[in-house]
Amino acid sequence: MKLNDLSQEHKPISNLFPTVAEESAFRLSDAQLEQFRTDGFLSGIRVLDDGQIDALRNELESFHREEIAKSDLWYEYNSNESSDPDTVLFHALGAWRLGAGFHDLLWHQAFTVPASQLLEGPVRFWHDQLFSKPALHGGVVAWHQDYSYWTRTHPMAHLTCWIALDESQIDNGCVNYIPGSHLWDLLPITGLAGDMHAIREVLNDQQWEQFNNPHPVELKAGECVFHHPLMMHGSFENRTPRPRRATVINAVRDGVCSASDEPLLQGIPAVPTGEHLSGQFFPLLYSPQS
Repeated sequence: MKLNDLSQEHKPISNLFPTVAEESAFRLSDAQLEQFRTDGFLSGIRVLDDGQIDALRNELESFHREEIAKSDLWYEYNSNESSDPDTVLFHALGAWRLGAGFHDLLWHQAFTVPASQLLEGPVRFWHDQLFSKPALHGGVVAWHQDYSYWTRTHPMAHLTCWIALDESQIDNGCVNYIPGSHLWDLLPITGLAGDMHAIREVLNDQQWEQFNNPHPVELKAGECVFHHPLMMHGSFENRTPRPRRATVINAVRDGVCSASDEPLLQGIPAVPTGEHLSGQFFPLLYSPQS
């Protein structure tokens, strides 16, 4: 089954996220911007209504069909990124190329307007992610900094938007943060799935003490949390009878460049070192009004 590659479309292709002329409803307050600068994250921002949530859930479910799961349009597709089959973590990159809903979400003003404020400039797409922890045996996402996986781009002018597709609570594996850790240096990668304590080996004693009191961010379905690329975050198991699904938009401020002559994402052409991210796979999503 050949699927259309939606990365060729650099504007919404459906009516799921209507454009609103007055953007002020989406803008963050000065207090919210200051909170982000201080803590390194900002939570509780409503980005999806109930109809949009249902549409994205249904589209996510369709991605598990064999003919879609095996598509070469995915940058990554891991039915279980955990090494333990009893603790499942579904993780995939590239949904925007396969589903109209996840494609159009990138241009949704409830995301792009606050993202532009937090990035302090035009918003360009980096890549998306899907995370799903099934009921009763959903695995962990170990403590990490996002930029540790992104050093193939520079400068560090990145932003993550984590959007809950289900209610995300402590008992079903919500995201936890270490407030202020975005001010730490870049740390080595210690693994994305499996051991929540692996991060200890790269922390000093003072940093490790802060993990005794992580900050869980509970979200209603349709709400998001934005976080800084150096923010230390992770999430624990889902042992409840309900799923914990999420989609993530990773963006950069326009002007970020490639720092590698290798392909930045699997299966796409390389962007030579020093060239700006642009073109088919890194579209400009939003430029603030002057």
